[in-house]
Amino acid sequence: MARFLGTETEYGISTPEWPELSPIITSTHAVVAYGAMFTSARSRWDFAEEHPLRDMRGFDLKRYSTVPVVDPNAIGVANVVTPAGARFYVDHAHPEYSSPECSNAWDAMVYDAAGDGVLLDAAAAVASLTAEGKSVLANNEPCPPLRLYKNNVDGKGASYGSHENYQYSRDTDFDVLAQALIPFFVARIVVTGAGRVGLEQDGSEPGFQISQRADYMEQEITLETTLNRGIINTRDEPHADAEHWGRLHVIVGDANMSQTSNLLKLGMTSMILDAIEQGVDFSDLKLANPVAEIKNVSRDLSLQHKLKLKDGRELSALEILTIYRERVTPASEVDTKVLEAWDEVVALLVDDPLSAAHLLDWVAKYRLIKGFTNRGVALDDPKLALIDLQYTDIDPAKSLYHALVRKGQMRTLVSQEEIEAAKTTPPHDTRAYFRGRVTEKFGEDVLATNWQVMSVQEHQVTQGTDTTAHLAHIRFDDVGSFNHQAVGEIIDASSTVSGLVKKLEEQGIGIQRTAKPIKVRR
Repeated sequence: MARFLGTETEYGISTPEWPELSPIITSTHAVVAYGAMFTSARSRWDFAEEHPLRDMRGFDLKRYSTVPVVDPNAIGVANVVTPAGARFYVDHAHPEYSSPECSNAWDAMVYDAAGDGVLLDAAAAVASLTAEGKSVLANNEPCPPLRLYKNNVDGKGASYGSHENYQYSRDTDFDVLAQALIPFFVARIVVTGAGRVGLEQDGSEPGFQISQRADYMEQEITLETTLNRGIINTRDEPHADAEHWGRLHVIVGDANMSQTSNLLKLGMTSMILDAIEQGVDFSDLKLANPVAEIKNVSRDLSLQHKLKLKDGRELSALEILTIYRERVTPASEVDTKVLEAWDEVVALLVDDPLSAAHLLDWVAKYRLIKGFTNRGVALDDPKLALIDLQYTDIDPAKSLYHALVRKGQMRTLVSQEEIEAAKTTPPHDTRAYFRGRVTEKFGEDVLATNWQVMSVQEHQVTQGTDTTAHLAHIRFDDVGSFNHQAVGEIIDASSTVSGLVKKLEEQGIGIQRTAKPIKVRR
């Protein structure tokens, strides 16, 4: 089967000209301004399918007995669906970009990179409005210029997520899956780490480490994502047919600028999930203390640390990755590309970690830091913390990562034109195609949407000054459904939402309608 997957990235946000301004307010400015200036989407997010406290292990810590009622205009709950079918919204005190569903790791890497472009467009929209003395938020002053960072720590003890999502079969035993993945997630940081100046959660101890998230992992397996975090997250929120599919919600990873790191993060994990579902046994790789070991691996820049296994053996992270590599089998052209990058990177890291500086984030960042420490700059010098932050700035004019790309010192896998296209063009082979195209073409008539359902207003009737319409609910639980092949011609041929719904019904697609008409918003 296709391994449907995607990413969620919470971006760091700041306003240097007004540092005390709440990031909840600035994030809301960013999302609302983007929605107003770059999309026709005006829908609210439908929370009916959200179950963040439902656990894979069979229990549910419900905080609500019914679906919460959320004011879509409240500060901190802004949400917009992009033309590419992605979700851009405020998550706590961060603007978050959730990529559209993808059918392979290569596409997922491209659409993750497109998120940076969406955030840059949002910052540009805010700046444009501010230049005119306008604010998108009622009773608020114009927003000062935004700075946005693709990182995971604020330097004060807080961490925000860069999550991965992978669909898997419900026939897969979750305990088997979790135990097979834990050693891999610990070891893979030598390839996927973003690098960090500072040790411990608050960065109070001088040093440089491989992963931004390692110090925040406190359990092997937990439901929590904002505290007491686990290497394996057990949230049971499949955003698909729950009887047949689960969604592995991975919170242990770093936010990557490097396209190679991102491809490997997504591709290696996808292939190991394939192997697990094919019955490949990884139980011999169980670690004695995974939580301690992820920190040990993160702090060993030589990559020589030996992890203790349950059976008494001791293996380095690179040796563990090599064993995983031996047990996976490519099933697609993308898998072959992933394996080629996997082999190349591991070979370089075995020879000399610094030789992978043109491929991996943590090595590229460490080489920059090392250039200063070799000249006598102390590891706790604020200048180095600034370099850490500037590497992750998504503005190409200010980002050290992008400076390395321009100098030919960081390899890219796709062109900027491809990334730009992914900001507004949905994947053709998943339901994101329908969500993106319909939201963009009929934005005024899409009242609510989420990953599985879209609610549209149709059959408008005007009586006097009031216009009413019936509400039609279109479900797409199958991630691979409602793709370009299935609905592309229908969307192209429809000039109204009513026409679209009628054509879908003619294709045998069931539509649920509200019995009572609603007043049409204007």
